[in-house]
Amino acid sequence: MTYLTRATAAAGALLAAAGLLTAGPARAASRDILPGDWLYLTVTKGEASSGASGGTLLLCDPPRGHTHAAEACAELAAAGGDIDRIPARNVFCTMIWAPVTAHARGRWAGRPVDFQETYANTCVLHARTGSVFALDDRRTGPPAGMR
Repeated sequence: MTYLTRATAAAGALLAAAGLLTAGPARAASRDILPGDWLYLTVTKGEASSGASGGTLLLCDPPRGHTHAAEACAELAAAGGDIDRIPARNVFCTMIWAPVTAHARGRWAGRPVDFQETYANTCVLHARTGSVFALDDRRTGPPAGMR
């Protein structure tokens, strides 16, 4: 089994466990699988999300899922789970056009979350979304073996 096949199977299993691949009545059961506040986060290169991207499941009760989970959960809690309400950081970003698309899907305070936004580059992404999309060192696309 190749790395790509294993990674695709693992991603499918994660999405299924998170209830993101189910449809119809089975979706209601997914709420019981992941109690509390959670988001499945992806960041992809370009102006549209792609199905080939890797992602991270951020769980906030307790915070876990990526290296900045505690900060991301605190920022989301302060913004009421609304990523657009996270205060922008006061940083200077280059004006280089290297778009990245951030997508978050999950539940916060019992409400569904489906956020997608394209930013000019990763600096702007992190300035506007805080720690939420600071997934790891590969912030702009899939793992090296899947590129």
